[in-house]
Amino acid sequence: MKHVVITIGREYGSGGRIVAQRLAEEMGITFYDKQLIAEVAKRTGFSENFVRDAEHQRPTNSFLYDLYCAVQAPSLPDQMFIAQAKIIKEAAAREPCVIVGRCADYILREEPHCLRTFIYAPLEQRVRRAREEYGVEEDDLERFVVKQDKSRASYYNYFSTGRWGDSREYDLCVNSRIGIDAVVEIIKTAAGHLAEKL
Repeated sequence: MKHVVITIGREYGSGGRIVAQRLAEEMGITFYDKQLIAEVAKRTGFSENFVRDAEHQRPTNSFLYDLYCAVQAPSLPDQMFIAQAKIIKEAAAREPCVIVGRCADYILREEPHCLRTFIYAPLEQRVRRAREEYGVEEDDLERFVVKQDKSRASYYNYFSTGRWGDSREYDLCVNSRIGIDAVVEIIKTAAGHLAEKL
């Protein structure tokens, strides 16, 4: 039986990273998140801070920029994405794992052993988690949370052919208002069913 790889896309404050960590722990498989940044830095020669910042740069969709890139070397964000995609594919081929964000669902879209999930939650719940669990101190927390989502959507929509958060891009979308433990169990069950079909 081929191993299952679980990708977790998530709204900011939905608890998606917590779900991913718990899944990896309970299933006894590798958890990939910030390790990907370290590996990209190692392979490209850039610092981890530089790679992290490049991930959060808002890519442009202008015609002039695209034309420039067509005749020049790839931009730094493009170089980071190419390196990251290679690392994600290698990890998915090597072992069962849970991968958070970074367009992993798109990068592994043709892999039958990949369970592509997206976690969302009501805005008020996400604002509360940002304040109480993440310790975010912003005057307008609601605006901050929405801005984080826009940044993730911009990154995903630029590097993929799909739309971030669109249910058609994923195998399973779960609202974490039902509780983190329940979300973990739902994804574990889905992963088990997928494993049986491989």
